[in-house]
Amino acid sequence: MQLKLPPAPADETVRLRLPEPGSFDIPQGQPKPGGRGRRKAPRPSVLARFTAVAGARPAPFAPFVSRMRPQYPRPGRVDWRRWVPSWRQSLGAVGLAVGSSGMFLTVAYATTDIPVDLNTFATQQDNVYFWSDGTPMARTGWVRRQAMPLKDVPEDVRWAVLAAENASFYSDPGVSVSGITRALVRTVGEGDTQGGSTITQQYVKNVYLSQDRSVGRKFDEAMIALKLDNKMSKDQILEGYLNTSWFGRGTYGIQRASQAYYGKDVSELSVSEAAVLASLLKGAGLYDPSFSKASHARTVERWEWILDRMVDIGKLSGAERAKYTKFPEPLDQSNQYDTGKQSDYLVELAAQYAKKGTNITAQEFDRGGYQIYTTFDKDRQTELTDAVTKAREDVRKDSPKKAKTAHFGASSVDAEGRILAVYGGPDHRRQGYNESNATTVPSGSAFLPFVYAAGLEHGVVKKRGGTAAPVTPQTVYDGNDGVPVRTPEGPYWDRDGDRVSAHNDGKKSWGPISLHDALAGSVNTPFMQLGMDVGLDKVRRTAEAAGLLSSSFGAQVPALSMGSATPSAIRMASGYSTFAALGEHTEPYSVRKMTHNGSKVGLNTPKPERVVGARAAAEVTSALTDAFRADRPTLPRAASSEVAAKGGTTQDDKAAWYVGTAEDVSTAVVVYRIDLTRSLEPLRLDGIAGPPNSGVPYDIWSSAMSIG
Repeated sequence: MQLKLPPAPADETVRLRLPEPGSFDIPQGQPKPGGRGRRKAPRPSVLARFTAVAGARPAPFAPFVSRMRPQYPRPGRVDWRRWVPSWRQSLGAVGLAVGSSGMFLTVAYATTDIPVDLNTFATQQDNVYFWSDGTPMARTGWVRRQAMPLKDVPEDVRWAVLAAENASFYSDPGVSVSGITRALVRTVGEGDTQGGSTITQQYVKNVYLSQDRSVGRKFDEAMIALKLDNKMSKDQILEGYLNTSWFGRGTYGIQRASQAYYGKDVSELSVSEAAVLASLLKGAGLYDPSFSKASHARTVERWEWILDRMVDIGKLSGAERAKYTKFPEPLDQSNQYDTGKQSDYLVELAAQYAKKGTNITAQEFDRGGYQIYTTFDKDRQTELTDAVTKAREDVRKDSPKKAKTAHFGASSVDAEGRILAVYGGPDHRRQGYNESNATTVPSGSAFLPFVYAAGLEHGVVKKRGGTAAPVTPQTVYDGNDGVPVRTPEGPYWDRDGDRVSAHNDGKKSWGPISLHDALAGSVNTPFMQLGMDVGLDKVRRTAEAAGLLSSSFGAQVPALSMGSATPSAIRMASGYSTFAALGEHTEPYSVRKMTHNGSKVGLNTPKPERVVGARAAAEVTSALTDAFRADRPTLPRAASSEVAAKGGTTQDDKAAWYVGTAEDVSTAVVVYRIDLTRSLEPLRLDGIAGPPNSGVPYDIWSSAMSIG
């Protein structure tokens, strides 16, 4: 083999090293070159192949790219001039920045989604309760907000807000570049960001985002605002903004703000008043004029500016502006819609019925936005509360020790089932339960009208398997004390093997007496036997149909006719109202109408049902009228002719009742004693309720019913 070598330089000696013998030998066991099983070179990776291709493609442009490559520091310059970019470099940097920013914003807009879930706080409202005459009674909820459709917000009010916050609202794209820039500067400087956003951006912040001041949140706000502006109409955005903005005094939304600052609905605001509310959007903590003199002066200045601004944008004439020279002072801060001691009980009853009557879940109801128009009569509520309060004070003076465990429940219900008033206790915040709705003590002899109604309605059966004989007001029974109770088979024996006997108040014996006179005189023994003759099951069904709850009844024994059931004051008043309605019963209810943000909510209002014949109901009412007259012989007959009432006592002295009807309104009052620190077992009254038919329960009843 002959090798050709390049000529060596004259001063160097060429040394050629030949390979060692055998170095060209093929190793044992490996394929020979050119053989069928030769090893292939590993395939380049995808990245390597892509790099090779990508590098080869721009090869023709290499000279151009080389010339465009910035030479920095700049050659041919000296000192600081080497570091000053050329105009080409500066222009290229600006172009790159603009292009990158545009691409970034395009991608950011495309990938930004409008959140599906609103902030819980942004959708939560309060519930407002109204008296039967439509005046506000109470409000509940952590957030004072009531949503209002934009159509119900006067145009002048809308433009007062727009003039203050975003006059170009109807023409802008939902964001303000200059405003965002100012806000970012303030954010970096830890200043306030108010005023750097359009109304669309503020709405986005209210309902979708947090209230933090970070640059990231501001960017999200702008992106969502742009998308929202393309998805929703301007009116929809403005409506949402007006209903979610904070106006101070714990209020959210312009409707609640209007009530809190001026005591009126937003539809009744003047332009001048609207300008005051609009000034609060800049920061209610600074612009509520009631806070300080400085706040007042600040608000007056902004109020004037807003009115002038409305003139500038053509939304208020100069002549109209000239009328508003006196600042419309808002109301002092007050708790006019907060619940009070008795209002708590009313709200509790109404809320329970509202959820039951509309099938609204507790969670939905607690989100708020409901207007609950109750059946409670403000004047009757005041009269009943005053009457019980006076009775409490009198008992406290006469028996201070016993008065500590005394409880007073009372309620008024009309013949159509509307609950007009209740007395639930001295203070719901301390007591926590409603005495007018408590099923704690037996009804005693106040239960007798239901036994009488059952007898008149169903008749009596004296023999086992016999037919029912009719009962009339003149049907005579034994009115003596201690009369044994009998069944068709003979005397009734209790579980202890003792014969059961009936007793009258004071163990007085009356001899043979008609059922009408027995009810008028509150003679117990005839009705205990009448219940057995009618059938205790029929007596119970009659009482339940008339309004008493089945849960208030215990064992079906002869004592049932003597009022062993433990109805509430509301239910007793409802039961007596059935007789006043000539035998038609309407379940007691406390809500007559409901709306949600002004829209009507379907409410199941009870309907009257026939439960007792009209003649039987009229006879019960007649006997109760005679009962009232017998206890009040000095009252003029005209005054007592429309009253049907009687007292109720229990043989163990655990409760004292007075229940009666006048002018189609039934009121029930109960007095009892329980030491809640020890147990729920009723204690003996020991005289604190006074004598039957003329004691404390009657005094409360007569005052509440305006009966002399």
